[in-house]
Amino acid sequence: MLKTRILTSLVLIPSFFAALFIMPAIYWPRLVLAISLIALYEWGMMAKLSAIVLRVYVFISLLIGVAILYGAHIFGNSWLIYRALDLFVLSSLFWLLVVPVLFYKSAVINNKWLFLVIGWIVIFPLWFALISLYMVGPWVLLGLTATIWIADSAAYFSGKQFGKHKLAPSISPGKTWEGVCGALLAVSVYALILSYYFKLPLLPTQLLMWLITMLGVVGDLFESMMKRQANIKDSGNILPGHGGILDRIDGLTSSLPVAVLLIFIYSITQTA
Repeated sequence: MLKTRILTSLVLIPSFFAALFIMPAIYWPRLVLAISLIALYEWGMMAKLSAIVLRVYVFISLLIGVAILYGAHIFGNSWLIYRALDLFVLSSLFWLLVVPVLFYKSAVINNKWLFLVIGWIVIFPLWFALISLYMVGPWVLLGLTATIWIADSAAYFSGKQFGKHKLAPSISPGKTWEGVCGALLAVSVYALILSYYFKLPLLPTQLLMWLITMLGVVGDLFESMMKRQANIKDSGNILPGHGGILDRIDGLTSSLPVAVLLIFIYSITQTA
């Protein structure tokens, strides 16, 4: 399994770099929309939708995405940014307030329509975050997404080596507190490197890295809870050794929208 994961990563990582730095910028929103639609398809599969309802769900999602892109084309990037901020606030409220309550109550979402709406709340803010960060700069997007990659890798290896205390055994038995500590340690080093080489303020950078890491854990646990409810191990099989698209972006769904909102608020306070 580890060999398969590594081989898939050796394909995914160069492809991601090519999309960021070689592909014409006009195609980036469309590419991440396509990835988002695959994630929504996997989400609909977890909801146990019929084939017809699943296709309708994905088609409606496509129409929403195309309408947003058309609005950005007509009204400009400022219109897109304001729409994004609305979604980032909604996403932040969901991940910081709603999801912890769902964890606490071990909630089971039986209403399929509610399940589908949650899918939009999970996926569409991430799509906006990926577009917004790309507009700021591909290196900024890479820097933030790399935080989750580093945290995931560090959590996997430290948990495998030292893991004894379960983080959330009823949701994801494989995750441990030692894995979380390993992730936090790794991103702390990463934050120091970023601060040194790019002359970033150390404390805000460190706090942002920690926040992204912890929110990534929340997103990972939430998807695990949804998969356990659907009685499946992976959200899909499109990525050998990794599972589905959702399995790869679960940490980003919960962290990037909140991080972008905080960066926006921080930038406003610094210029005020």
